[in-house]
Amino acid sequence: MKFAVFTDPGSREVNEDSLEVIEYEEGSCFVIADGLGGHGKGDIASQKVISAFRKVYAAPSGTQSEVMKAAFDTAQADIIEEQVRTDCRAQMKSTAAALDIREDGLICGYVGDSRIYAFSNGRVKQRTLDHSIPQALARCGEIREKDIRNHPDRNKLLRVLGTGSQSPEFELSEILMRDKYQAFLLCTDGFWELIVEKEMEKTLKKSSSPGEWMKKMTDLIRRRGAGMEMDNYSAMAVFL
Repeated sequence: MKFAVFTDPGSREVNEDSLEVIEYEEGSCFVIADGLGGHGKGDIASQKVISAFRKVYAAPSGTQSEVMKAAFDTAQADIIEEQVRTDCRAQMKSTAAALDIREDGLICGYVGDSRIYAFSNGRVKQRTLDHSIPQALARCGEIREKDIRNHPDRNKLLRVLGTGSQSPEFELSEILMRDKYQAFLLCTDGFWELIVEKEMEKTLKKSSSPGEWMKKMTDLIRRRGAGMEMDNYSAMAVFL
């Protein structure tokens, strides 16, 4: 397994994205988070997600599903605790996406609009479905999937960590067989909004390593975002 990690603040003064690769005895966990709330709020929220995953995966206990659930629950609890401590309950929230890979299988988990793309034979086999208003509209047929990127409500999220509930509505996949997949891409909305799935596939087919794939994608994103007010954009590319 090989991987590449990338993050850039875009046009923003502060990078509210956080990401981490956690190596542990049974495998590796890739985590990416996009904080919401502005300087001093969103960046702390996304860092809380990473620290929670580090804490849980430092001594994982239970099945693969139970460990990832514990990590999301811990992230939720830690963000809520920080909200109370700093009196900013209306702010300090975060999306999160995580991929835990072991020899006998892998599992994905996410909340918000940070995405996980799974590739097989150079094509997108599946992706997580955003917890957002545009995604909900697409699911009920009111807009097309491709219209999500430019929808006026694309930043309105229906689920995130830090909403006040002690049971965040994150989603976990079933345990997946790793030999069914070629590669994975975890990315924040600032990344996927500026590159479409066909471009992900095209650059993947022309890349011999995750680093090369990442560079081809980020070069395209920079060109497309030139002259725009670019959001933070971050991604993790994994070759199995």
